[in-house]
Amino acid sequence: MSKKTDDLIDKIKESTAKLQIDNTSRGDLKIISRAMRELRYAFKVFSAYRQDRIVTVFGSARTSPENSTYRQAIDFGRRMADQSWYVLTGAASGIMEAGHRGAGRKQSMGLNIMLPFEQDSNPIIRGDHKLVHMKYFFTRKLMFVKECDAVCLLPGGFGTLDEGLEVLTLLQTGKRDLVPVIFLDAPGGTFWTEWDNFVRHQLLKDGMISPEDLSLYKVTDNLDFAVDEILNFYRLFHSMRYVDDKLIFRLQKSLSDDRLEEINADFGDILSSGKFTVSGPLDEERDEPQLKEMQRLVFHFNRRSLGRLRQLVDTLNKPS
Repeated sequence: MSKKTDDLIDKIKESTAKLQIDNTSRGDLKIISRAMRELRYAFKVFSAYRQDRIVTVFGSARTSPENSTYRQAIDFGRRMADQSWYVLTGAASGIMEAGHRGAGRKQSMGLNIMLPFEQDSNPIIRGDHKLVHMKYFFTRKLMFVKECDAVCLLPGGFGTLDEGLEVLTLLQTGKRDLVPVIFLDAPGGTFWTEWDNFVRHQLLKDGMISPEDLSLYKVTDNLDFAVDEILNFYRLFHSMRYVDDKLIFRLQKSLSDDRLEEINADFGDILSSGKFTVSGPLDEERDEPQLKEMQRLVFHFNRRSLGRLRQLVDTLNKPS
């Protein structure tokens, strides 16, 4: 292990020792102990798939197979698996089962929450090594968001709304790297369009969010649009990373001079200083040798305009 890794482990040990000094209650210790064990095991499982693309699918556990939303989830899971994406769900029934049914066991991953009702794992993922059982919602939600490259939400209850709003909050505040977020209705459905109307007519109208924040997600009932939106997000953009005061976009293809000029003209408002430039990998990126051949877009991001940053990704991905 590297010295930086050793230092982090030492800090974990130091914090653990301080729990005893602080006379931490047994109940609090149980929470910490269980959370650490859950996360350690989940990290171990997901570490084998971090070079792959994963889409997290949220939706109601109570949706029946006869429901058109269930069929939409099956079709979405199948389409993403056909593109070699893994489909990650809560592993229970309803929409979660439908996503796995479409993807098939090989391309399915699961994070099951242990509840006294309605949350047994579905037969597609049950017993699979890519299924993790968790006690706490907060550790489970961390893994759902941390390990995915896209999020698709189908209609659901309190849990689905909670998960969707948390993803948007993390994107809006820069606590999660940019990913495409799709709110997908059944064909002709209005569940998410009515939610979107509330966002626009209440949150946006009263200044609780900015117009650019609407770029952080897309609402549709069209399966082709949903799949294309996710795949096109990675047409040229690959990933992002902060290095000191610079934000680095790693690119799948080289950026043309015309597109770089366009970006400097249209997105100067999101810079804290300087201009957008292109380069090879920075020295600080040596720990990711698999990305060394990719061109970088380098800039000093103001760390505020996350909706505009999402619009920048769309501009990068436009066909030349």
